[in-house]
Amino acid sequence: MALLRIAQVAPLWTSVPPTEYGGAELVVSWLTEGLVRHGCEVTLFASGDSRTSALLHSICDRNLVGKMSAGEAFAYEGYANAALVEALRMADRFDVIHCHLGAAYIPIAALCPTPMLYTVHAGLDSADELWMLEHYPDVSIAALSHSHVAAVSATRRRNIDVIYHGCDFDEYQGSTAPGNYLLFLGRMSSYKNPLGAIRVAQAVGMPIILAGKPMSRAEEGYFDDQVRPLIDGHDVQYVGPVSSAEKVELMGGAAALVFPIRWDEHFGVVMVEAMACGCPVVASRRGSVGEVVDFGITGFYADSEDELAALVPRALSLDRRLIRAHAQNRFGVDRMVRDHLEVYRRLVSTR
Repeated sequence: MALLRIAQVAPLWTSVPPTEYGGAELVVSWLTEGLVRHGCEVTLFASGDSRTSALLHSICDRNLVGKMSAGEAFAYEGYANAALVEALRMADRFDVIHCHLGAAYIPIAALCPTPMLYTVHAGLDSADELWMLEHYPDVSIAALSHSHVAAVSATRRRNIDVIYHGCDFDEYQGSTAPGNYLLFLGRMSSYKNPLGAIRVAQAVGMPIILAGKPMSRAEEGYFDDQVRPLIDGHDVQYVGPVSSAEKVELMGGAAALVFPIRWDEHFGVVMVEAMACGCPVVASRRGSVGEVVDFGITGFYADSEDELAALVPRALSLDRRLIRAHAQNRFGVDRMVRDHLEVYRRLVSTR
């Protein structure tokens, strides 16, 4: 079977892979490296501080979070437009262009002679996004979960493939014995709900470690008003943003990951990362949680914080080796790569 020439157009907020927060960029990295291992010729359009075994086509010298923090950049859209334009200029060099920039860039596919696939890492349920999908019904979309496309018409869903994110399990190791603390890892925002994670920990009488940071002024206000007053350095510890190695260490040592989201998250990569470390997940039944967590095998989910607290002891009794093995079968990076290759080849064959 002929090898494919693939362009991956990554978000530019962080490097690929990210050094701290950046779920979409992390998935793009896993997919890119997996495609290279499968023998594909891959060009990654990303920030210049990215690290990859593919051919890196640098759009800007470093990630935009860093540039904006330093006052060297102020608006994201121009850089993202440039990334897609650079890929289009080189379209005849690729069999497939895979864009990860979001729904706003879907109309560009109508101008491209090369087949394009869009993975929309954010929502597909706003009036604007739904209009975009219906206005360009022939554009191929990869959704993150079935809940991700729940608001999309049945007719439009026929041209949407659901491809669950995969995780490179070789990067994650964990302990076979549960630790003595709970873990919350994510943005310090009201919809990620670290306050709810603290309440769950208090209800079961266990310490909790919070890792992550606010990513906007509104999140800083929430964190300062609602979360920071509860941090005592003992029962509630805050370690801030963590590196990949620190994240793995925290997950491997945690008794359970608490994921009490207050919005319909389309795919929480952190849940799979925890499972890769053998760490069970206790999560709110919102969005894709019921698709990602296998109840009673890799974790539990419920509708309220009180119900989550009641499930923590059951989560601690789960076999951590089985959690990792079961999750690897469902969410291993090779499965994600195979699913994408199937879609790429279909696009090429029906060009």
